[in-house]
Amino acid sequence: MKYIDEYRDGRLAKLIGDRIAALADAARSYCLMEFCGGHTHAISRYGLEDLLPANVRMIHGPGCPVCVLPIGRIDAAIALATRPEITLCTYGDLMRVPGTNRSSLLEAKAAGADVRVVYSTLHALRIAEAEPEREVVFFAIGFETTTPPTALALKTAIAKGLGNFSVFCNHVVTPAAMHHVLESPPVRKLGTIKIHGFIGPAHVSAVIGTKPYELFAEKFCKPVVVAGFEPLDVIQAILMLVQQINDGRHVVENQYIRAVTRHGNEKAQAEVANFFELRESFEWRGLGELPLSGLRLRPQYAAYDAEKRFSMVTPRAKDNPACDCGAILRGAKQPAECKLFGTVCTPDTPMGSCMVSSEGACAAHWTYGRFREKARQANAMKVVT
Repeated sequence: MKYIDEYRDGRLAKLIGDRIAALADAARSYCLMEFCGGHTHAISRYGLEDLLPANVRMIHGPGCPVCVLPIGRIDAAIALATRPEITLCTYGDLMRVPGTNRSSLLEAKAAGADVRVVYSTLHALRIAEAEPEREVVFFAIGFETTTPPTALALKTAIAKGLGNFSVFCNHVVTPAAMHHVLESPPVRKLGTIKIHGFIGPAHVSAVIGTKPYELFAEKFCKPVVVAGFEPLDVIQAILMLVQQINDGRHVVENQYIRAVTRHGNEKAQAEVANFFELRESFEWRGLGELPLSGLRLRPQYAAYDAEKRFSMVTPRAKDNPACDCGAILRGAKQPAECKLFGTVCTPDTPMGSCMVSSEGACAAHWTYGRFREKARQANAMKVVT
């Protein structure tokens, strides 16, 4: 299948891995962060780390919108869902994210709240059309990839006069988070790691283009390579980063040329700009309050803003102190370093968002990485004996 099988050629991946090993300077380290959870999943699923030399290390970043959503926003959504007049529409991966005291939207639904899993924003609109007596709220979440569909839903709701539809907006923007992975006070205080280069997100960049990363690369002198999600995409991006680091360059390069351009989807950007504006700050799990990192509806669309329409309050809530999701999202810890991983925290009984989302670092390591780790340990013991 075009763009699938041809980007999963193990022989070619091994050749690229050998090229990386030949280029990587044994006297230095290469710490590379894949920002997007889709890349984390690809790296774990296809065992790409096994093709890399020991001094080329992949660091899992915060790039999963479910993972970075703070507990307070989950608590606010649960409180909203328990109101008798409201139907809360959400994507399925948000249903099991733990809130305070491990409460969740799934538990709220079991207790009688009208919480419904939808597969698109238009699905939520159809519910609002079919049930005009209900207040239908769409729990909007995601990076720049999923923001245009929310803008389209608002545009459609206005055109159809759906006065019973509103949006609980939790959309966030990627470039701001990349800045603060390196420099925000919570990151420095709670622990971070040296990062020499970044693999930029694929779907996000298809919308915003590669240009927004140029200031970041220049300011922090860090190379960025935007890459697709297939294994050959990712390992080629790693090769491109190693080459930049060796050359002392720090520019934005585009590996994902089949889907991403420098300026992105300008029509989608215009739709988003029409309906949304930047918040002064927004809390990210693991990163704290980040200025100009989240979106809200513009004042002229206040009637469709659930936070204003229902006087919502986002409570201050703390993560489970035994859970290391925050450190994992910053790249300061690996999933297996969390003392809850694989014991009380599994996909069936998640204690943190990194295990709930299929793109979370803990879920990826549980599904794929832990088995390769056991195999490596077993091989190491054979060598010793």
